[in-house]
Amino acid sequence: MKSQIDFEKLIESGEGENLEFKSSFNTELIETLVAFANTSGGKVVVGINQKNELIGVQINSESVQNWINEIKNKTSPTLIPDAIVTNSGNKKLVILSIQEYPIKPVATRGKYFKRIANSNHVLSISEVVDLHLQSFNTSWDFHINKQFKVSDISLDKVQAAIGIINHTATRISDDPLTFLRKNDLLRDGHLTNAAYLLFTSRDTVLTSIELGRFQTDTIIKDSDRTKSDILSQIDKVMDFVIKHINKEVIIIGQPRNILKWQYPLEAIREIVANMVIHRDYRSSSDSIVKVFDSSIEFYNPGRLPESITVEDLLSINYKSTPRNKLIADFCKSLGLIEKYGSGIRRIVEYFSEAHLPLPVFRNISDGFMVTVYAENSKMILNNVGEIVGDNVGEIVGDNVGDNVGDNVGDNVGDNVGDNVGDNRLIKILSLMKQNNQISAIQLAKLVSVSDRTIERDIEKLKLENKIKRVGGEKGGHWEVID
Repeated sequence: MKSQIDFEKLIESGEGENLEFKSSFNTELIETLVAFANTSGGKVVVGINQKNELIGVQINSESVQNWINEIKNKTSPTLIPDAIVTNSGNKKLVILSIQEYPIKPVATRGKYFKRIANSNHVLSISEVVDLHLQSFNTSWDFHINKQFKVSDISLDKVQAAIGIINHTATRISDDPLTFLRKNDLLRDGHLTNAAYLLFTSRDTVLTSIELGRFQTDTIIKDSDRTKSDILSQIDKVMDFVIKHINKEVIIIGQPRNILKWQYPLEAIREIVANMVIHRDYRSSSDSIVKVFDSSIEFYNPGRLPESITVEDLLSINYKSTPRNKLIADFCKSLGLIEKYGSGIRRIVEYFSEAHLPLPVFRNISDGFMVTVYAENSKMILNNVGEIVGDNVGEIVGDNVGDNVGDNVGDNVGDNVGDNVGDNRLIKILSLMKQNNQISAIQLAKLVSVSDRTIERDIEKLKLENKIKRVGGEKGGHWEVID
């Protein structure tokens, strides 16, 4: 990095997850070093401006040491970066390097940062806690909770879990308490959060899941709630869903006919298992399942980490870091999940094999939602019901134009619907090009459609590989693919 050519290549590569340019030493530079320390390390090159022009920096013999002292005084735990002073032509540059810090998180002036793509992001309180736990290769569910006693769990449920595991090649002869201790669910005579959630002997608000069968968005035909241990909840949620979805008996002239469900049950069970296992049990929000005529919504407290996008999930292009590591590991032993990070992909494959619309995955509010759909025609009718109140052109463009043109009239469906929908997508792409950090809410206002419609438009553009989201919702940006 000491030659002009090396710096030209460095500038050409641009800022990223492990590299940032600064024209001078300032507070933002310290924040960047903290973000690097909380992520995977990185370098700050001082002497390159915002236009990626090599301008050099004015320093004396004590400048760099003063910078390092200021960094030490303004970070906790203390950061001491490596510093290299070098020349490029007649311009002087300083390279400050920091490694990933082993015990996280690191703060500056009471704030915690992490690096996502080419920008720094302030950590929320829950992210600070998670980062600290990850430093010790653990998670919230691993920790002891002295509010819970062994008498608060059912040892019969523990024994039943041992029996399930024994159906595999593993043979366990331990009594329930010994089994809990060997699996880190019971330590020093105290239950972990995981042990309580897995085997609680009574209902608890910590695990509440609200279940509803909806005729419309506001009319509820049936409802239920489960507050039991999380292992039992998977079956209880499945029972409720199966109760309220359609099934078809296909006669094939054989002694046993084929039973076809409205949705692939393997996929629904995978969704439910992931919802229960990966839920953020620190959140005061409940998990919610809404069954409609032609769709089901599964909402779970706990958003995707900022570093993981929905596209990453679908392509399995990410490092799996389970929110509840102990629960996930135990459920893997029970066979409830097969492999970290592959569940989403299997869900998509099940729906693809059933020739049904692919599920929609998205962060929403303080959680994550999966929406599955039955047949296209039924999905469209449901969408029309949801969008009553929006202008006619929008409904035609989104739903009628693409799917029920025959029922409304070929000219209206094909010409009006396609033109309105396509023109709106073109406008969205244009707005994203003008401002690559524009939000979905801003887009909805500018093109005069509802939030639901803009979300569907964005998903459509993603599926057509016309746009890509780089980074998280905060600080990330849109990339329009020509």
